[in-house]
Amino acid sequence: MSTSSPPIPAAAWRDPLCVIALGFGAGALPNAPGTWGTLMALPFYLLLTRLPVPAYLALTIVLFAVGIWICGKAGRVLGVHDHGAIVWDEMVGFWVTMVAAPSGWLWIVAGFVLFRLFDIWKPWPIYWLDRRVSGGFGVMVDDVLAGIYAALCLHLGGVVLAA
Repeated sequence: MSTSSPPIPAAAWRDPLCVIALGFGAGALPNAPGTWGTLMALPFYLLLTRLPVPAYLALTIVLFAVGIWICGKAGRVLGVHDHGAIVWDEMVGFWVTMVAAPSGWLWIVAGFVLFRLFDIWKPWPIYWLDRRVSGGFGVMVDDVLAGIYAALCLHLGGVVLAA
């Protein structure tokens, strides 16, 4: 993600795909747009949890694929490959984190914190991919990997607590 993103042009707010990529406006909030985008993912997650796990996982994969397209388009409209205001990737990354997660607010908060930690920290190969892969896939892939890392930690925590 760019450390300094230019202003969001008015054309982005007229394009429904860009509005989705901007997390319905969450990415335009000041300070820590990735955190705002992850927060925007929460109400959608609460709806997604009603699905059986296979359907949740399938929908998350579809939303990842759609994200490649919309984040790529938003990057072109915004003039920056991974503009800071593009937060659809954080939303999908959080949904990846929460695949088959234990239920309850403690687990949601833990998933949120773990996802943000891995998204900011970017351990290998996340940092490498973030710097070398461009386009919509580049925007999405590092957050999905952060979500996978966070999900592994979340599930490991669940196993340890259950023992």
